[in-house]
Amino acid sequence: MKNNEIENILTSKGVKPTANRILVLKELAKSSHPINLADLEISLHPMDKASIFRVLELFSDKDIIHVIEDGSRSLKYELCHGMDHHSVSDQHAHFYCEKCGVVECLKEIDLPSIAMPEKYKVKSVNLMFKGICPNCNE
Repeated sequence: MKNNEIENILTSKGVKPTANRILVLKELAKSSHPINLADLEISLHPMDKASIFRVLELFSDKDIIHVIEDGSRSLKYELCHGMDHHSVSDQHAHFYCEKCGVVECLKEIDLPSIAMPEKYKVKSVNLMFKGICPNCNE
């Protein structure tokens, strides 16, 4: 993803495109799977963990990314594909490998439609499968 595309995403969400924000968003965009703070810290060295976390919090608040709780006590972060809000395509199942710790998107699995009671506004859905991934299962 090019810098001007990243800047357009940020400004469309009302976020000032600072150097740190551009770097974090670029790293999330090139990741093929949800990524945790520790991995971002390694790939964005020398940016400190606190700065990265503040950017992630802002991105989550502005619906630029969504946060995945996989039960490993390490939140994972993934870029949202909807421009105005969390889109339907952002709501998908994930698989957590208990051996290697990688979280993969399972976009081919349809999430069930659940009718929520009136006045409830759902912001995210978390369907997490856990087990051993094909790479670790060999």
